[in-house]
Amino acid sequence: MAKILAALAVVGLLLSACTPTVQVAPPDKPITINLNVKIEHEIRVKVEKELESVISEESGLF
Repeated sequence: MAKILAALAVVGLLLSACTPTVQVAPPDKPITINLNVKIEHEIRVKVEKELESVISEESGLF
């Protein structure tokens, strides 16, 4: 039983020696975010009276 525990301890030490290290370091250059965004939005609504009467509920079209 002691040999098994000793073997597990050795294996544990060997596995813990191989753990990767993570380092957090600031970048050499500053982070640049380019936000040159041009938004164009245009809504055109033109309804003539004749078309309005065709689409109306009283015309029976729908």
